[in-house]
Amino acid sequence: MAGLLAVMLITLMSAAQAAPVRLLVFGDSLVAGYNLPPDAAYPVQLEKALKAKGLDVTVLNAGVSGDTTAAAAGRLDWALADRPTHVLVELGANDMLRGLAPEQARTNLDSILGKLKQAGLPTMLVGMLAAPNLGADYGKRFNGIYPDLAAKYGLPLYPFFLDGVAGDARLNLGDGLHPTREGVAIMVDRTLPHILRFLGQ
Repeated sequence: MAGLLAVMLITLMSAAQAAPVRLLVFGDSLVAGYNLPPDAAYPVQLEKALKAKGLDVTVLNAGVSGDTTAAAAGRLDWALADRPTHVLVELGANDMLRGLAPEQARTNLDSILGKLKQAGLPTMLVGMLAAPNLGADYGKRFNGIYPDLAAKYGLPLYPFFLDGVAGDARLNLGDGLHPTREGVAIMVDRTLPHILRFLGQ
């Protein structure tokens, strides 16, 4: 009987390890692929990169252009209906661009991360940086949101989603805010090692 139980446990563990990953990328236009062909959006390029590494990962695009942290918090349950196994949270850029109080963004992100923790979903946080023209005080209050919340929840943090792309006209659309296909490719390349570690690879 004990031998049978051991075999069953090993079988169940092997099945769990082989289970495909469903990574939900929960964010705004930087995730949605604003003004890009569907195959150029970050989640699509990321899935391709992960599969090239031999991982059985489906990357779910839960980006909505224009979303603030408040709007995203209101649709979290809807996004989780896709039954992800892991979640990457990228939000806050629109709060910052609208000059909304960083304290509001902090509260909304805290709520989102709290719900994901309660749901038992492994989560990675992706940060944003305030534009310099908003001033040093705003920048300090906004930029501190991400490391503070990552520490509070014990989450891996990628500090700045647009690292290597922001401010480079060759890698951004005409609005200077949204990356081109090539810009997204750089974002995937830079975030990939962090996401591999997050997924336990």
